[in-house]
Amino acid sequence: MATKAKIDVETRLAVEDFIYAYADCLDHGDIEAWPDFFTEDCVYKLISKENYDLGLPLGTIFAEKRGGIEDRVTSVTHTTVYHQRALTHLITNTRVLSDKGGVIEMTANYAVLETLPNQYTRILNSGRYLGRLVRQKDGPACLRIKELACVFDSALVPASIIYPI
Repeated sequence: MATKAKIDVETRLAVEDFIYAYADCLDHGDIEAWPDFFTEDCVYKLISKENYDLGLPLGTIFAEKRGGIEDRVTSVTHTTVYHQRALTHLITNTRVLSDKGGVIEMTANYAVLETLPNQYTRILNSGRYLGRLVRQKDGPACLRIKELACVFDSALVPASIIYPI
């Protein structure tokens, strides 16, 4: 864990707003806008807590660079056949661990609820985000994800994880 440093309120609020906008894009927005949250040289992975804790790189979803993120969007929108579903991200305990040289290390807990037509809502996935955000320019609206690990709690993965978490 990063050393305890004083983080200004504006940075913390900017990170919270950014991660909420990220979730809103996945829940209610246009999935094709999802790559806009990332830098060109980004890394995104959905990985089990067990693999993460053991330092094993194998993830359920792994995308490198902006092209990998765009490939995930293409897979979701054009090649994968699945039932339409409603997703709801619940994000809590967002923390800024450090802010050095324009790189912000952050963490947050998440739970993603999934509702399919004519079915009860269920928990699709839960865990924590471990992220490195960078400022593209000055100001809170200019954050981008350089690295995001979605570390999920369960060793079991539903086959229905098609959308990013």
